[in-house]
Amino acid sequence: MVVFFKKGSDIFYAIETDHQFTPQETERLSWLLDGAKALSSSSVKGRFVGPRKEMITPWSTNAVEITQNMNLAGISRIEEYKKLAAADGDAHDPMLQRIYDGLGQRVFSVDRKAEPIHYIDDISEYNAAEGLALSPDEEDYLRQLAAKLGRKLTDSEVFGFSQVNSEHCRHKIFNGKFVIDGNEKELSLFKLIKKTSQTNPNGLVSAYKDNVAFVKGPVVSQFYPEHPERPDYFTQRPLQTVISLKAETHNFPTTVEPFNGAATGSGGEIRDRLGGGKASLPIAGTAVYMTSYPRLDTERRWERLFDPRAWLYQTPSEILIKASNGASDFGNKFGQPLICGSLLTFEHNENDKMYAYDKVIMLAGGVGFAAKKDAIKGTPQPGQKVVVSGGDNYRIGMGGGAVSSVATGQYGNSIELNAVQRANPEMQKRVSNVIRALAESEDNPIVSIHDHGAGGHLNALSELVEATGGCIDLDALPVGDPTLSAKEIVGNESQERMGFVIDAKDIPRVEQIAQRERAPLYVVGETTGDDKFTFKASDGTKPIDLAMADMFGNSPKTVMTDSTVEERHQDIKTDVAELDRYISDVLQLEAVACKDWLTNKVDRSVTGKIARQQCQGEIQLPLSDCGVVALDYKGRAGIATSIGHAPQAAIVDAAAGSRIAVAESLTNIVGANLAKGLKSVSLSANWMWPCNNPGQDASLYRAVEACSDFVCALGINIPTGKDSLSMTQKYPDGSKVYAPGTVIISAAGEVADIRRTVSPVAVNKANTTYYYIDFSADRLKLGGSALAQTMGAVGSDVPEVNDPALFAKTFDAVQRLVKLRKLVAMHDVSAGGLITTLLEMTFANVSGGLKVYTDGFIAAGENDLVKILFAENPAVVIQVDDTKKESVEKILDDAGVKYFPVATYCEERVIMVTHDGSEHLFGIDYLRDLWFRPSYLLDSLQSAGNCAAERFENYKRQPLRYILPKTFDGKLASRGLDPARTARSGVRAAIIREKGVNGDREMAWSLYLAGFDVKDVHMTDLMSGRETLEDVNMIVFCGGFSNSDVLGSAKGWAGGFRWNEKARAALEAFYKREDTLSLGICNGCQLMIELNLLGLDEQSRPKMLHNVSHKFESEFVNVTVPKNDTVMFGPLSGVRTGIWVAHGEGRFALPSKVSDYNVVARYSYASYPGNPNGSKGAVAGLASADGRHVAMMPHLERAVYPWQCGWYPRSRRNDEVTVWIDAFINARRWVEKATSAK
Repeated sequence: MVVFFKKGSDIFYAIETDHQFTPQETERLSWLLDGAKALSSSSVKGRFVGPRKEMITPWSTNAVEITQNMNLAGISRIEEYKKLAAADGDAHDPMLQRIYDGLGQRVFSVDRKAEPIHYIDDISEYNAAEGLALSPDEEDYLRQLAAKLGRKLTDSEVFGFSQVNSEHCRHKIFNGKFVIDGNEKELSLFKLIKKTSQTNPNGLVSAYKDNVAFVKGPVVSQFYPEHPERPDYFTQRPLQTVISLKAETHNFPTTVEPFNGAATGSGGEIRDRLGGGKASLPIAGTAVYMTSYPRLDTERRWERLFDPRAWLYQTPSEILIKASNGASDFGNKFGQPLICGSLLTFEHNENDKMYAYDKVIMLAGGVGFAAKKDAIKGTPQPGQKVVVSGGDNYRIGMGGGAVSSVATGQYGNSIELNAVQRANPEMQKRVSNVIRALAESEDNPIVSIHDHGAGGHLNALSELVEATGGCIDLDALPVGDPTLSAKEIVGNESQERMGFVIDAKDIPRVEQIAQRERAPLYVVGETTGDDKFTFKASDGTKPIDLAMADMFGNSPKTVMTDSTVEERHQDIKTDVAELDRYISDVLQLEAVACKDWLTNKVDRSVTGKIARQQCQGEIQLPLSDCGVVALDYKGRAGIATSIGHAPQAAIVDAAAGSRIAVAESLTNIVGANLAKGLKSVSLSANWMWPCNNPGQDASLYRAVEACSDFVCALGINIPTGKDSLSMTQKYPDGSKVYAPGTVIISAAGEVADIRRTVSPVAVNKANTTYYYIDFSADRLKLGGSALAQTMGAVGSDVPEVNDPALFAKTFDAVQRLVKLRKLVAMHDVSAGGLITTLLEMTFANVSGGLKVYTDGFIAAGENDLVKILFAENPAVVIQVDDTKKESVEKILDDAGVKYFPVATYCEERVIMVTHDGSEHLFGIDYLRDLWFRPSYLLDSLQSAGNCAAERFENYKRQPLRYILPKTFDGKLASRGLDPARTARSGVRAAIIREKGVNGDREMAWSLYLAGFDVKDVHMTDLMSGRETLEDVNMIVFCGGFSNSDVLGSAKGWAGGFRWNEKARAALEAFYKREDTLSLGICNGCQLMIELNLLGLDEQSRPKMLHNVSHKFESEFVNVTVPKNDTVMFGPLSGVRTGIWVAHGEGRFALPSKVSDYNVVARYSYASYPGNPNGSKGAVAGLASADGRHVAMMPHLERAVYPWQCGWYPRSRRNDEVTVWIDAFINARRWVEKATSAK
């Protein structure tokens, strides 16, 4: 039966249950549904929008699990519906939703039944009808295979073959033969890329044969609970690591349905890194978005040059907002910070070709690590078990691999929409926690592991058992939609699943860990040794029963035949009198402009291992060239990553575009203290090209060949990458729009000391000199530049890197300056040219400017001021203290580097350019607002109310300021702290986490560093009675997204405590003791408020509400600790310092006066975004009356080291810890005193 609840005037909940609810059950459900009232009627009249009948949503899965934790039995599904007003029309997402005329007892009933196995009579007809993208050669192959087998092939077999052998999965073009201008090329594209690793193996451990590339890493300290199958204490041990690098694109799904397309792109790339070797762990992510112009206002002359198309699915502005929301949401909920990225909007029409990103590019990349012992997959042996962990199967992503292999618009919308996926990051986090537990074990039982992505079970499981063959039990695969056919069960691309092979003897242990983490785990088959791939149902039918060799196919190699198309591109004409307009236009291109609208909604601090993210300086602007992460909590060894691309240049010269893309990734990463200089770096190359169009295959070959030769000459390698070679959008009128041929380079390398990464923010200091360091060895050129783009052109002459050997020498010379701490600041020259670089170096300050002089350029033969300011030849600008000028110049001279001084400090807030006897003055603050304006326009599409305007108004008015105690010395030794400690202290604390919590490790480390022994406790431990909290004196509820914030932040977590007898008893007993402390951070704060663990009276109980912006807020903000008498924060009274916030529901709603509460932290600025959630009185944290229990939204555990902070005073750059560690030390000392008195 279905029972309905109503909340407010337009929200209805349908609950599928096997019994009539008792009054007590109804009361619990009303609490869970935020006061919704049960309806007595069995149906509801009206028009509603809600989820599709046949697909149980991830929201429902979480909601049902919450009810189970509340001891509410018999509930199988809960869905939310919104009643539509007449003005609402029929607006809904057809992929995930439908319109209902009334809600009744059949709201979840479907008339469709699972189709039986179909045997295919006509391969060609089936190929066309299903949109499988099989070539004529592949159709012939399948016909011959059927003849060989003496039977018709099943629909699952033909469908499976199309997915496993799609261009998307098998990269047939990159592995194919190229015949250009009548000449067959000696090497395939893939061999050209592999050549880089053969020529320069450097530290490579694994390349081209796994989900990720692995490079030898440092020895680090692994911090982990020894026994992950039960509550246990953290310890640490040395671990020899390998570093992982990966980048994926999810272009087609993001074009069609941006939120889920980008979300599953991010999730899939994370799973790639989870599936490396025998298990590896992700740390941080990157993202790139490329779309056509968003047309945010009518003032942009470069946008007015082109007519908008009748967009097939979404407008560019919708894609930008929804795609970045999807990628951000997945990372935020999974717990992967996004620390580096890029954005490009572009359109160009020349030579009767329209170039634009109508088919968008969405790249998700990232870095991580694994134990070196687990870097290479094992070889499965017959008789081992095939296991799948993760969510259910739904009719999602059917044919995604094949449809992604052709031009968008080639098939009907029904087929293309059917290839779209959906995301459930909280489920992936559960699966990830199981893999983390196994990866951290001394005896990791995983033999081989593979993610589920394109092709679903077909691709993942076939690759797992490729060496032996395998038999998969169709009925063992979890089905969330009973209408799925066998073909749909084996081929759907429902996300958040991992498959692995383990020995039967290890199953009980893995099941124990999975049950503790609430991660669904299914033993679905075993390896056989017969080299066959079989799916078998309990009724004896076999939807797939093929030899492995037949499944993977032996169709003929792809042959790409093309001719070089020579095209002339109009050069641009410039006038120095138009400098002001040029600067204004360039700064407002999305590629150059401020990216705050992207960074302010994505978590950049989770894990507590982030040493460099996008936002820099005292007003925290997104200016950083690279991202840097620590590999452990010691804060030395780490990984740097960066991005480079130059598709505008590639239109003019594909080969030059590749070299510039590589060069940009390297000038972006050169400011990190790389362990072995340039040799530390490996690259991922992701190729997006409109192949199968005249001249494009030839230009692709030139681009790949040039990239290979350049990288070989630099002495580095490209051990991983991906291709997406159907980057054409077709419109119903027959027109085509080509995405520019694009290679996105992701660079990564081991960092010796994460604390020595150079900032791009200038230090306002007299007696410093700014040097321009050239990496190009070419004359300045405006082709492919942002300036050219604002003029509707790409130009005729693009920059080059003419001397790879000199480039490498220059890179390592700059690296030496970084290692020797010779540099005050450094920023690369790329999009927007030198003027943008100099402006960005000053933007994050509130005072000071630069005097710029061009004598060095003139002496080098360049007198054109426009080229000097706007050319994008690869280069960097460094700031050097004059006391170090001589030694810096000697290092550069010894390496043969081309450099010269370009600027000095001035007190006025201007950039003053002196050129050939004339002066040009540019106001920094005025130009900074122009640069920020595109971010404001995009932010206004995603932020509620007036928040975007407030952010635009206040971003420069809320600089970070620190007030620290005079006695604070920032040293570990003076606090008696030893990060290398392994011995137990006897002072015990526990972190408590629920499924979806993702801030547990950094909190555990902060407690451990402060001297606690820290126990890892999961809610399942408390609910099962495995843990009672009797032996700990402090508990911390950690941050994250418990139950994906379904039904409200921490509501489900609170329900587990309220209505599970064992969990409630353990918590009540803990709070009755006089020797206990507790802390709730972020999601944990929301939990403590929901459960009233601060012990406030009913009239004063606060509530936690959505941020005023109605979106996730990620900021490094100022907080002030007011006078208070709490255990942790009383000694910090009067402190003003920086701290991370990362939450969506952080607004304290206080029914009483602020003075009635024990406030322990306030945001130092009352207005948004300094007060990121709109809390009354700028309240950031509250405490119980006795000061023992604290609920706080900001993450002090992510700011205990200076290197974790978004900004830290330069005057205190030698501090080893921040003042926040003292809060944890205060807690430890109190516990020591409280327990010694017994």
